[in-house]
Amino acid sequence: MTPRGLRNNNPGNIRNSDATDWKGEIATEKKRDNAFEEFKDMAHGYRALIKLLQNYRRKHGLQTISDFINRWAPRTENNTSGYITRVCREMQVPTSFVPDVDDKGTMCALAAAISLVENDIPAVMADVEAGWELLNE
Repeated sequence: MTPRGLRNNNPGNIRNSDATDWKGEIATEKKRDNAFEEFKDMAHGYRALIKLLQNYRRKHGLQTISDFINRWAPRTENNTSGYITRVCREMQVPTSFVPDVDDKGTMCALAAAISLVENDIPAVMADVEAGWELLNE
């Protein structure tokens, strides 16, 4: 069975929120999943994932990969320390690594690592990079 994040074109498993209308989000009346966002394609799902991570720095001042994942995957719902370890192993960086949120390579690698942890299937880098390109539209 296809993982939920991939079925929803939401590789980061972003929860539904009335506070945010995402670019490329499926209309509420057409959604099949009440708990998680659904996007029209994977590129828009990656765009939302990367945008959220950028906002973690810009709006909340988070610095390290560890900071980002502690917010992304809280202990109340996840094995957060294991999540951090896996993301850092995939990116080949320490938990103290401070990602440049404006660097395509860094953010695509972080989004791909999060997607892998969330869905247990490697990301298609063309989709991740297409999501990055959508940030500037």
